[in-house]
Amino acid sequence: MNNSSLLTADRMTHLKIVVVSLICATLLAGAGVASRLNDGATTDSSNRMEATVIKIGKPVTASSTESSTIR
Repeated sequence: MNNSSLLTADRMTHLKIVVVSLICATLLAGAGVASRLNDGATTDSSNRMEATVIKIGKPVTASSTESSTIR
């Protein structure tokens, strides 16, 4: 058996690699879904983060009276 390279590997070796890859990807995705930040507090309205709303005012035009000379 010459299974040291992916180019010369047989069907069973490729199948093993695919199965191991799928298992690892499933475990990694499961760990990502299961891990979440939790400070131990209950989820009520006092723990929510709220955004600061900035209201826009009248438009402002910026200009200068200095003349610049391009040489």
